[in-house]
Amino acid sequence: MLKVLAKVAEDRWANDSITSPLPEIYALAQCHGDLSRDDCILCFARSRTSLSRCTILDTKGRLYLDGCFIRSDYYNFFNETVDPQHDMVKCANQSSVSANQQARQQFAAKVDRVLTNVSAVAPENMGFAVFGEARRGGVAGVYALAQCWNTLDEKGCRECLANAMIRARNCTPGDEGRAMNAGCFMRYSTQRFYTVPTDGDSLKLGIIIAISLSVAAATSLLFVGAYVGYRKLSKKREVQKKLFGVPEIVRKSNLNFNYESLEKATNFFDESRKLGQGGAGSVYKGILPDGRVVAVKRLVFNTRQWVDDFFNEVNLITGIQHKNLVRLLGCSIEGPESLLVYEYVPNRSLDQILFVKNATHVLSWQERLNIISGTAEGLAFLHGPCGVKIIHRDIKSSNVLLDEDLTAKIADFGLARCLDPEKSHLSTGIAGTLGYMAPEYLVKGQLTEKADVYAFGVLVLEILSGRKNSIFGQASGSVLQSVWKQYKSNSLAECIDPALKGKFPVSEALNVIQIALLCTQASPDLRPSMSEVVEMLNDQECIVPMPTQPPFLNNNPIPGDSSRSSNTNTGITNRLTNSEISFASTISLR
Repeated sequence: MLKVLAKVAEDRWANDSITSPLPEIYALAQCHGDLSRDDCILCFARSRTSLSRCTILDTKGRLYLDGCFIRSDYYNFFNETVDPQHDMVKCANQSSVSANQQARQQFAAKVDRVLTNVSAVAPENMGFAVFGEARRGGVAGVYALAQCWNTLDEKGCRECLANAMIRARNCTPGDEGRAMNAGCFMRYSTQRFYTVPTDGDSLKLGIIIAISLSVAAATSLLFVGAYVGYRKLSKKREVQKKLFGVPEIVRKSNLNFNYESLEKATNFFDESRKLGQGGAGSVYKGILPDGRVVAVKRLVFNTRQWVDDFFNEVNLITGIQHKNLVRLLGCSIEGPESLLVYEYVPNRSLDQILFVKNATHVLSWQERLNIISGTAEGLAFLHGPCGVKIIHRDIKSSNVLLDEDLTAKIADFGLARCLDPEKSHLSTGIAGTLGYMAPEYLVKGQLTEKADVYAFGVLVLEILSGRKNSIFGQASGSVLQSVWKQYKSNSLAECIDPALKGKFPVSEALNVIQIALLCTQASPDLRPSMSEVVEMLNDQECIVPMPTQPPFLNNNPIPGDSSRSSNTNTGITNRLTNSEISFASTISLR
């Protein structure tokens, strides 16, 4: 064990084994991901001083500390996730939660959210994650940490945390709960306990130790609690931490917002300020001290990989301004959760107007056409004049916001990617929303600007029909297939939203539907560019070509155009539904 502790000074974790002479001994020591190297060394140094009488350094047993973990045993436990005999949970007896049943339910729900978040993120983030929700509406704030030991693979980490989460959540309504498993540690508390960069003079480390000792044939568990206060080794802390540091790209700009200021601006993320909920997080209305009204998005994931990847794109987006693009004003990633700050758009998102039954405002034909044209112009700008092609990757009704004049503004660039003009496509993990995803991207992972064109075509058909493309590739629910059938039967006028009550120019409506069908053709080469779409929409004398290919892979092109059917022989399963999806390398971006 002493040999392992010596190695920890370099890498903040270590494991080792001695298989000869018998008995075999296996040992592991690891610090949590939020500790610096100095704090890691100090954690183990203090633990050895405080626990000098414990036999963990000489025989089998476990020590669980808030900042670090030590274990030794007579067998290879490195891939062990759970050990029902010796795993344990420690719940706080104290509860600051009101005895009111509703308050307790709200607190339990908050605990469940933060534990679910860290359980999902940690396996994708080298086994470590933290997440917190601040106090609001009279319900205490909840902060959580999850740490898997480095000897586990991703599957083992996920399995261990799933078990730990079930047991830790049972500690509610207690102010704190800790699950200490063979392969991981999980904790929630109403106090922010994990380390964040600070210029303060001191740092406190609470230690709860659970020691499993073997004496002869009997095994007993010894719980020892110790609270150790210590001074930092130096006031000059690292400016950037693994998870919480601000990338230089943001630090050197005027994008960096103070977390506490945004918390106050949204009245501590009060539900009455909530504007919407998406796959990336919730959006709240905020009022800054200078009176500016902004939209603040609380992001679901809070990983270093996400920060690095996303803000490389943010740097590019912030340099672009267009009337049909929502402007990103800044961000905060140093608090317990990551926040993005956007310009406030008062009429919320298109889906909240278009798909609401018995809506007080039914969009007129001209309003729908303006929204379509504005969205097309925004995409054309992203794909063209700004130097490199920016592919949005998640064009859909909920990502089109409407201002006071119902001008369309494209929002949510969390999945955006840049395409070098010299490259034909990007090969990337799939991320986006089923129902709007282009076939070549969904099946092959090949991303070009034509994926945005496809999604735009779907969006246009939704705007014109007033129907959501609820099921991709299934005739009973797909707007795409029903419109295509009506196109083939020369009854396109029947596609228009009945709520318009016939108040629309038929010839113009047919042209716009035809443009949408051009955009949703299965082969990307057959789709027009967004600049061509803008021209077709704005130039009444422009002749709109006839679509030659249906918008789904498991059908053949119109007879007579078989030369273009080579890319249409792959089917898409009918089990795919219209829901947000993120696979493989992109899961940390959503």
